[in-house]
Amino acid sequence: MKTVQGWSKKVRVWTALVGGAVLAFGLQANAQDDQITYNSHVAKIINENCVVCHTEGGIGPMQLSNYDQVRPWAPLIQLRVANREMPPYAYDHGIGIQDLQGDWRLDQDEIDTVVAWVNQGSPLGDADIVPPAADIRDPNEWNFAAQYGQPDLIVPSTPIDIPANGNDLWHKHYVDTGVTSDRCIKAVQVKPRGDAKAVVHHANSDVESMDENGEYQPFGQLTEYAMGKWGEIVPEGVCRTLPANSRVSWDIHMFPGGVGATAPGTMIKDNVVEIGLWFHDEDFIATTQPYKQDLKLYQLRGGYESGQLIVPPNGYTMTQGFHSFDHPVRIDSFQPHGHLRMNAASLEVFYPETGRTEQISQISKWSATWHHSHLYQPDAAPLLPTGAVLVIKQWYDNTANNPNNPDPDQWVVGGSRTGDEMSHAWIAVTHLDDDGYEKIVADRKEKEERSIAGND
Repeated sequence: MKTVQGWSKKVRVWTALVGGAVLAFGLQANAQDDQITYNSHVAKIINENCVVCHTEGGIGPMQLSNYDQVRPWAPLIQLRVANREMPPYAYDHGIGIQDLQGDWRLDQDEIDTVVAWVNQGSPLGDADIVPPAADIRDPNEWNFAAQYGQPDLIVPSTPIDIPANGNDLWHKHYVDTGVTSDRCIKAVQVKPRGDAKAVVHHANSDVESMDENGEYQPFGQLTEYAMGKWGEIVPEGVCRTLPANSRVSWDIHMFPGGVGATAPGTMIKDNVVEIGLWFHDEDFIATTQPYKQDLKLYQLRGGYESGQLIVPPNGYTMTQGFHSFDHPVRIDSFQPHGHLRMNAASLEVFYPETGRTEQISQISKWSATWHHSHLYQPDAAPLLPTGAVLVIKQWYDNTANNPNNPDPDQWVVGGSRTGDEMSHAWIAVTHLDDDGYEKIVADRKEKEERSIAGND
């Protein structure tokens, strides 16, 4: 995972990686001829991408903070890196939009360097060369703290004991936000406390606002958390609203003992899940007059919500959904959701006027232990004119070839339990009008023309 002083390839790495990495790895052009060493080449890659999880108290199963810790794992590191299994960010290269915020994927030259280093025997190199130190942070720190400071508001769930084993648990309750005026969210993160990261399967948070009669009414989704999710950043000039006099409706799904390699397998006492919120200034709405963004669950036909999702023993299935809007929109993020048998997903846009279909994103090695909200860079985020259709597809593998499958001989049906399946996607949408849509299109065209002129 990329080093986090905000987000990886996140904030510091976002701005420095291209220039810094190319300079640092200038010797890589002849990687097969020149000796690649830990101190001169590989330590920087591991320290910036791996140590954030693979450190004392981190969620990684081993520590990778120095050569003595890394060397015994070198062949496994090579395998995982070459297969793009680590860092754990499943998003296909070369298909659809590649300009993402918070992209954990290694660049190809970084992968080539690690592979060449292991092939050459994983040498330490010149002992006088001191590699850049890993930027280790407290695993319990907020992911956006370096970028935005501490959250402006933290909304905790009520504590609950999670047993060491047993059936799925759900914890549903309300917590007041305490806000007295409408606020625009800049960023949001959901964080299980302590050792509960592998135990909290998901944590959905809806918002209810108080009406003039003092009664709470549904307002919309605040955010969604699933295992491994980093957080969300709302695009500049856009508002996802937390209304005044509101409360959070928590819906937390827990799996006793945990899921994945870091499952604790022990009781967790008084577990709390927290929402950290970073706000714009109180006058942001009045001065900026922003377009509104929302995050919603988009269902796939044939999914569990319709009662139709059935994956046969040692078999496969696929679901798909279609969604359109009566006004122009920008798609800001895409997060497919399923459980242990889901293994792939894609997002496309169909344009009825031309009959053209455009592929936006594809995830071919999806895993339930790492849910990612793929945030598109604002200049690359898909713009949909009125009537364009989102096409969402998800695939399920209930065979022994699926490494996450606990039992390929079982019939798998749609449902909320970890052993059941789900089929939907969380998508953040900025709702535009015709003027806003045309302005973004014109701005992008102008930037493209300037870029082309600058290359002449």
